[in-house]
Formats: sequence, C-alpha cells, structure tokens
Amino acid sequence: MKNININIDLSKMDEWINLLVARVNRIVLAEVPLILVALILPPLAVFWKMGFSAHFWINLVLTFLGYVPGQIHALWVVLFL
Repeated sequence: MKNININIDLSKMDEWINLLVARVNRIVLAEVPLILVALILPPLAVFWKMGFSAHFWINLVLTFLGYVPGQIHALWVVLFL
C-alpha cells in the first residue's frame, strides 16, 4: 500500500471565520428581523436588501434547488453586502 499525503491549507477558512465573527459582533438590532426573514424566506430577505438584482434571482434558484443553499446565500447577502 502506498501512503498518500494530503495537505489542506486552512488559512483562508480561518480568515473567513474571523471576518464572520467580526461581522456578527457588529450586528445591530435593526438587522435582526432581516436575519430572521433570511432564515424563513430567503428570497424575500434578499429582495428587501438588494431589490430585483442578480442576487435575488440567484437566491431564488438556490432556494428552489435546496432550501439550505438559499438560506446560506441570503445570510451572506444580508450580513456582508
């Protein structure tokens, strides 16, 4: 049997997690309802934040393909854009 070495660089993931933690620490009370809508009706939250943009249509497709990808995209739009 041959040994296979796999090296995974987690530095980018660490940077992303630090960015997420910094953003969550800056959430204001006015954003909480939009975050809840992003979890319940992802396309509606993206529409409220961005209007009829490409993000809305991407989120609509992601939500139809699978609810969780739509939620993840909606949270990303609400928190980072």
